Amino acid sequence: MSARTYQIRTFGCQMNVHDSERLAGQLEEAGYVPASADGEPDLIVFNTCAVRENADNKLYGTLGHLRPRKTANPDLQIAVGGCLAQKDRGEIVERAPWVDVVFGTHNIGSLPALLERARHNAKAEVEIVEALETFPSTLPARRDSAYSGWVSVSVGCNNTCTFCIVPALRGKERDRRPGEVLAEVEALVAEGVLEVTLLGQNVNSYGVEFGDRLAFGKLLRACGGVEGLERVRFTSPHPAAFTDDVIDAMAETPNVCHQLHMPLQSGSDRVLREMKRSYRSARYLKILERVREAMPDAAITTDIIVGFPGETEEDFQATLDVVRESRFSSAFTFQYSKRPGTPAATMADQLPKEVVQERYDRLVELQNAIAWEENTKLVGRTVELLVAQGEGRKDAETHRMSGRARDGRLVHFTPAGPAVDRAVRPGDVVETVVTYGAPHHLVADGDVLSHRRTRAGDNSEAGKRPKTTGVTLGLPGFGAPAPQPAAASGCAL
Repeated sequence: MSARTYQIRTFGCQMNVHDSERLAGQLEEAGYVPASADGEPDLIVFNTCAVRENADNKLYGTLGHLRPRKTANPDLQIAVGGCLAQKDRGEIVERAPWVDVVFGTHNIGSLPALLERARHNAKAEVEIVEALETFPSTLPARRDSAYSGWVSVSVGCNNTCTFCIVPALRGKERDRRPGEVLAEVEALVAEGVLEVTLLGQNVNSYGVEFGDRLAFGKLLRACGGVEGLERVRFTSPHPAAFTDDVIDAMAETPNVCHQLHMPLQSGSDRVLREMKRSYRSARYLKILERVREAMPDAAITTDIIVGFPGETEEDFQATLDVVRESRFSSAFTFQYSKRPGTPAATMADQLPKEVVQERYDRLVELQNAIAWEENTKLVGRTVELLVAQGEGRKDAETHRMSGRARDGRLVHFTPAGPAVDRAVRPGDVVETVVTYGAPHHLVADGDVLSHRRTRAGDNSEAGKRPKTTGVTLGLPGFGAPAPQPAAASGCAL
């Protein structure tokens, strides 16, 4: 009997993407194999997001399209997990009774057992727990990338932003111990990974659970001691918890990238109060000033919400003022989306769609102009790129490849010149010179100056991806993790 095949469809943020890697790791340990691109999977898993207003419509519309496939093939299993599952619970099965399994954000480790139970009992299994059942780091993961990996330092959130439903669905912040984080980083590097991104809902509040407010800066410095780790990134810090020791750690640790993604949300202090964002625009700008003093080459990106309930034209102008002063290299801009269950959803003065759209268009126009100016300044600069896969949508047409500079900027480059060793592959490292700056990317159309073939490139070329076992909870501590027996390391391609 052939192994059952699976497909995972992920919606939402990096946290969801990483959760999907954990889901894939569990399924493969249970004997499933990934479905081919043109094959019909035996299992389809939806890992959902509940942040945006259209998330519900997108999920239920997609489930509706699957109903004929389920009718034609009753053995096909459909599972729904993630934030929307945590929110809607049994309603999913009521609206789409052909769904087999519903599981929440706190029990992603239950998926294989729930699938088997649903198959055995021939009925839908809905299991939503209210508190974290198994820390995600204890679960195996099948990684999506041969060269770059996500590493969670915490899950959940202790803030109460009025527009956000995440704390209600993900729970209070839970921190991993530093030794565990470093053990996972080392496991990825042992598999050839060159870059890790430390993940947390408010990543720089890391340490609150074990009482060390300087823990995140220490963790960044500890990552600097991991041999073979070339790049460290993190997302997303909260301005209220941002401390000078983190800036110092970024500036003084060679493998920590000079890139900072820090959500602004609004430049209006009045709106920030209504959002329950515990900082003001002056503090935000002061952080950026200190970052640029320590790292003049830092690229700073952000998130901004337009049209929060009660936002006036004056409030919006305050946001534009902060954007002008901040000189973001890019910004994720969102039109406010009412989410049931959040305090903002019941606030008075919900703005008309046309007002929000007009302000959104003005913000995007301003930010694009700033990003274009900032990127144009980089023309003629030599950049080191970690070559990526699938980031340049027009690469096939232009005969270019794409990579990320150390500051996180996307660069499309021509993989040619005498310095190229055989062929450039995703996961390799090249140096090249920027020839053009656009609002959302850079172009380097000259010859590659240097090309370093890497183990990550070897693995990309061979179609291999890291597979890591879970790391269990332990005692707080910093430094290299204790050696583990070979049988327990579990890192295999």
